[in-house]
Amino acid sequence: MTKLLELNNVTKVFKGGTVALDDISFSVDAASPSVIAVAGESGSGKSTLGLITLGFLEPTKGTVLYKGQDIHKLRGEAQFAFRKEVQAIFQDPFAVYNPFYKVDHLFYEAIKNFKLANSKDEAQRLIVEALESVGLRPDETLGRFPHQLSGGQRQRLVVARALLLQPQLLVADEPVSMVDASLRATILKSLRKLNDEYKITILYITHDLTTAYHVSDYIMILYKGSVMEAGDVESVIRDPKHPYTQLLIDSIPWPDLQRTWGQKEIIIPDGTEVIGKGCKFASRCPHVMSICREARPPLYFPNGESRVAACYLYEGQPTLSRDDVGDLFATVAHKQAAPVAAD
Repeated sequence: MTKLLELNNVTKVFKGGTVALDDISFSVDAASPSVIAVAGESGSGKSTLGLITLGFLEPTKGTVLYKGQDIHKLRGEAQFAFRKEVQAIFQDPFAVYNPFYKVDHLFYEAIKNFKLANSKDEAQRLIVEALESVGLRPDETLGRFPHQLSGGQRQRLVVARALLLQPQLLVADEPVSMVDASLRATILKSLRKLNDEYKITILYITHDLTTAYHVSDYIMILYKGSVMEAGDVESVIRDPKHPYTQLLIDSIPWPDLQRTWGQKEIIIPDGTEVIGKGCKFASRCPHVMSICREARPPLYFPNGESRVAACYLYEGQPTLSRDDVGDLFATVAHKQAAPVAAD
């Protein structure tokens, strides 16, 4: 079965030698639309992954396939279809607008370029339906300039514009980081609705594990361009296995007076890290062993669980074979659904 999206051994090295992504592989099954969070601290490679998926950046090594075709080799109708079916929501809810045009322009240009309507009345109907689907009232938003709307309204307009094109894949890069906390739930609810009702696969890029937990089905934790842990979001957030994920979770101020946070020591890199050798988190890890500095750990299934962690703490446990790394989330879902043998 052809995958909707495949990243095969994708590496991105910028000028100066900065490695933003290092041998990343995963795929998204078209038959099982889901919300996949890509999380990690600043500089982990999250946004680079999103830009490569959208075709805005070309990988230094590896390939990005959409429905089995290399996105950088698409031409004609295939390229047109890719641009329509793969949409983006970016962090800044103002930068996507031309301040000299009313917000209606954002919709009418999309309708014209992708030939979505045969008349002005039909175009208006499509716009109204898209706005209402994300909780906006057309009479309060259409006919206005971007500066006349709130950040939350502008961001929901971008979500509505993406929905207008009926995409199959949506790359949402920090879509709620620049809006008020009171509006985050509304925007996240809109994203979840796109997946649940419209069967749109969403790649949700964020540094905020709290929002990732509420909106996602699966999560992939990156550190310096490499996968540290990945699996279903409930397991990873509730019971993280990799020391880096544990550090991230420990930094979340949970609304529970009986629960402490910020107890784990944040270790400053000791300068002994060897580029391209060993675990990238070794210089900050409280559990570091000699092997951690000698060879990069494979993706282990900790205690046979339905998630993977790149950590030698689980040496001796089953590993995800290199041939299956691309099917990371499918493998995790299959393992999660498999019956557990009775003791």
